[in-house]
Amino acid sequence: DNAINARVVTQMLERLGHDSHVVENGDEVLACWRDGYDLLLLDCQMPVRDGYATARAIRAAEATDGGHLPIVALTANAMQEERERCLAAGM
Repeated sequence: DNAINARVVTQMLERLGHDSHVVENGDEVLACWRDGYDLLLLDCQMPVRDGYATARAIRAAEATDGGHLPIVALTANAMQEERERCLAAGM
């Protein structure tokens, strides 16, 4: 949701030996999600297209084309309702 949080997550992944790719919004995610990624960390409050709509679009495409990319929601909302909303979107 901002450059500082993106950098923190990127550095955490790098320390664990992983490469990462940061994009600015859900439309950019949809443009590149099939490029060979093993995991998608998806901010729920992205601009342009939020994480919920992005996850639903990916799951709809997978239902037609096959495959399954694991999607992990990133959100500061720690309420049970938020968990249910993420799961319902396919995260």
